[in-house]
Amino acid sequence: MTVQTHLAALEEKHSELEKKLHAVMTSPSSHDEEIASIKRRKLQLKDEMERLQHAAY
Repeated sequence: MTVQTHLAALEEKHSELEKKLHAVMTSPSSHDEEIASIKRRKLQLKDEMERLQHAAY
């Protein structure tokens, strides 16, 4: 897998988590633990994307 392909896959996962986070936050039965978990996963993906971008240059 190339770096660009891996970055694209990570960006897609990040986008999916953003949509899920929005859905959870607008749900009347949202749980703080679930919101925090999604935010942590998004941050991990973002960190990985930045690491790959810096390694590619």
